[in-house]
Amino acid sequence: MHIHILGICGTFMGSLALLARDLGHTVTGSDANVYPPMSTQLKNAGVEIMQGYAASHLQPAPDLVIVGNAMKRGIEAVEYMLNERIPYTSGPQFLAEQVLQYRHVLAVAGTHGKTTTTTMLAWILHYAGIDAGFLIGGVPLVDTQDERLQQAFAHSSYLGSDKTADHEGYFVIEADEYDSAFFDKRSKFVHYRPTTAILNNLEYDHADIFPNLAAIQTQFHHMVRMIPSNGKIIMPADTESLEETLKKGCWTPIWRTTIASTNPHADWQAKLVKQDGSQYEVMFEGHKGQVNWQMSGLHSVNNGLVAIAAAYNVGISVAQACEALSNFAGIKRRMELVGTIDNNGKQIEVYDDFAHHPTAIETTLDGAKKRFADNPNRKIWAVIEPRSNTMKLGTHQGLLAPSASIADQVIWYQPANLDWSVADAIGNAANQQVMTSTDAIIEHIAAHIGDDDAVIVMSNGGFEGIHGRLVKALQQA
Repeated sequence: MHIHILGICGTFMGSLALLARDLGHTVTGSDANVYPPMSTQLKNAGVEIMQGYAASHLQPAPDLVIVGNAMKRGIEAVEYMLNERIPYTSGPQFLAEQVLQYRHVLAVAGTHGKTTTTTMLAWILHYAGIDAGFLIGGVPLVDTQDERLQQAFAHSSYLGSDKTADHEGYFVIEADEYDSAFFDKRSKFVHYRPTTAILNNLEYDHADIFPNLAAIQTQFHHMVRMIPSNGKIIMPADTESLEETLKKGCWTPIWRTTIASTNPHADWQAKLVKQDGSQYEVMFEGHKGQVNWQMSGLHSVNNGLVAIAAAYNVGISVAQACEALSNFAGIKRRMELVGTIDNNGKQIEVYDDFAHHPTAIETTLDGAKKRFADNPNRKIWAVIEPRSNTMKLGTHQGLLAPSASIADQVIWYQPANLDWSVADAIGNAANQQVMTSTDAIIEHIAAHIGDDDAVIVMSNGGFEGIHGRLVKALQQA
């Protein structure tokens, strides 16, 4: 078929486009927000991207339109599609019907860490020689000489092998709770029907579509209702919001995980060898392994632990899973080092991170602080754009200043389209300030940064290309 995707540069839809192409379809797409890394990945894969949402993009009519969840009634291409009765579907439904139907689906759900944990789990399976398909809402970083791994992780999705007489047919999917499309308000993950499910955490988010935490818990319960009794649920122990969800009904065995404690409710345990989380031991029913990797922070250890447990559930040993994660390079925009500037014999580093929820901001900065603890002169700068729909609505205003307080210097960006005051939200928080232009942010950092400092830029969008512009400015300073 000729498939046209509306909203193709979204992390989910871009990955889906590559799967549709690998299924043999001709794929084109439209988007109003075209920026790396997804736009680059699609262009490199030969997928034609059109700017905007013009009706002409659907002329001549494609065989099928896959509609991204950012599409709304009133958009020209959407109205044309409906008026001309062009067949359409949502991305999650297309994936479920065309790819997941006969696979053992390993789904990774949670408010935070879905992309990273999905990538970890897919990496472990491939490292162990399992040709698992996957769809990740981001672009993996690959640092290996293994051509098999290079090929599988060249993009953010991979079709993998179907079920055969001697192969289970696995697919690892980032299971998002956001809604599927303007015509299907169920969470995406309701379509996936996993056999192995990671429920990594659950907090209030997506305030644009969910009125409260209970509404999100209901969607999680809908997914739990479809997990078979011979499947497995994996989740951190004593997570109240998840335990409340499971009380609505659960028919599947559960493994619970914990970090750095002896928890009677936990089946899996991670014991820190280094406090920044860069080394830790894993223990489960007498099985042991140790991870020595490039990641840091307790959130990363938690993500790694649940991924190891999910891999063990499909036959991979703890030791082999730990070895796989010890060779894991991460993914783009998750504490990704985007520039190193040699300054008087010392190095300023600029990182790009996707954190856009107060909890994610706090855990990322805590991990960075511990990671750089061996250098007491190094200061951490946090540059944060409140860009997510929940942030734009001001839902987490009271949590902004505390979430970033561990950083030495914090610059909050106040975009013109934000109708509440970030300055009022952070009040008189020490070492925190607000700026209204990315030019001003760059100029301020270039003028005041120390010779050995680190800058962490946090946003779930392009942030006006501030990362590259900042690196260039620091190089010229």
